[in-house]
Amino acid sequence: MFGRKKDEPSAQDQEDQLAVDAAVKGAGKGAPTPKRKEQEAARKRPLVPTDRKASKEAERIAVQDQRQKMRQALDTGDEKYLPLRDKGPQKRFARDYVDARFSLGEYLMFGALLFVVISFIIPSGSEALSYILIGFWVMFLAVFADVFILSRKLRKGLTQKFGDVERGTVWYGSMRSLQFRRLRLPKPQVQRGQYPA
Repeated sequence: MFGRKKDEPSAQDQEDQLAVDAAVKGAGKGAPTPKRKEQEAARKRPLVPTDRKASKEAERIAVQDQRQKMRQALDTGDEKYLPLRDKGPQKRFARDYVDARFSLGEYLMFGALLFVVISFIIPSGSEALSYILIGFWVMFLAVFADVFILSRKLRKGLTQKFGDVERGTVWYGSMRSLQFRRLRLPKPQVQRGQYPA
C-alpha cells in the first residue's frame, strides 16, 4: 500500500535512461537547447569541495604551473605571462630603451659597497676617507643627473610613439636603470645601442 509500485522505474534506472538518451542524441545542432534550469544545475559546484586533499593538491599544482610560466616569461619577455607591473607596450618600450643605453646607476650599488669596505679599512680620522666620501657623493650626483636625463628622454620617446604616457612608466624605467643589467627582470631583450623604434 505505501510501497513503490512494481512496474515504476527506480531513480537509478531513470538516470541510466537519461544518460543513454543523451549519448544517442549527441551534442550539436540536432539536440534541443537545454532548459535554463538544467544548465544551471550542470554548472553548480559545491562551495566546499568534497575531497579537500585532492582539491588542495590540484590548486597547488595550478599555482606552481602559473609560477613556472611567469618565470619563463621573465626570461623570454612573453607578454602573456608577465607580472602585471611589467605588462603593456609602454612598459616594454621603457625596458628596451633602458636596456639599450649605458647607465651610471648600474654601478651605484658597487660604488656604495666599495665605500663601506674602504671605510672599515681606513681609520675614521684619516684625510683619505674624506676624499673617498667626496668621490662617493660626486658619483651619486652623476647618477642622479643620468637618471634625470634618462627620464626626460624616455618621456619624450613614449610621447612620440604612444601619444600619452601611462602613469608610472617613466618611474619604472628610471628604477630599472639603477639595477645591474644582468640582474634585471624581465631580462633584457635588446643589445646595447639597439634602441626601440
